[in-house]
Amino acid sequence: MSSESAPPFPEKDFRKALGQFATGITVVTARADDEPHIGFTVNSFNSVSMGPPLILFSVARTLRRFDIFAAADAYVVNVLTADQERISNQFAASEGDKWADVQWREGEGGAPVLAESLATFECVPWAKYEGGDHIIFVGEVKRFDTRDDAGALAYFRGRYADVAPRG
Repeated sequence: MSSESAPPFPEKDFRKALGQFATGITVVTARADDEPHIGFTVNSFNSVSMGPPLILFSVARTLRRFDIFAAADAYVVNVLTADQERISNQFAASEGDKWADVQWREGEGGAPVLAESLATFECVPWAKYEGGDHIIFVGEVKRFDTRDDAGALAYFRGRYADVAPRG
């Protein structure tokens, strides 16, 4: 269902209410034809299905190089550790060298896998859906990796937070 009209409430209030839900921080990476890699910070990541193994995330249509990413044959969702705030900020920036001092290796379809990530999901595109000012990408997970020795980087009430299991 599509609605082009403005919502009956201020956008800033809606954004503040959404901020009450803590989200993990990821960097989504892909290989581009014109250069070896692209990447950006995403906190709209979720699991979809166990069989087939599917994940989703959404990307703003206004993202610089959106068309290049949307055409990628493979991408990686890199879940960041609590110690990777710098990487989150670097990939969230619209300008500058996002890859400066970032260690990575080539993954599925040439997409970069960031070193030291808490988890990585190497995917091929499964589906894309309209989502207002975003496109929702569903990826089929071909490979994944995890580690258990670090906490997660999260976003809560407009700020970074660390997440670690209780007990």
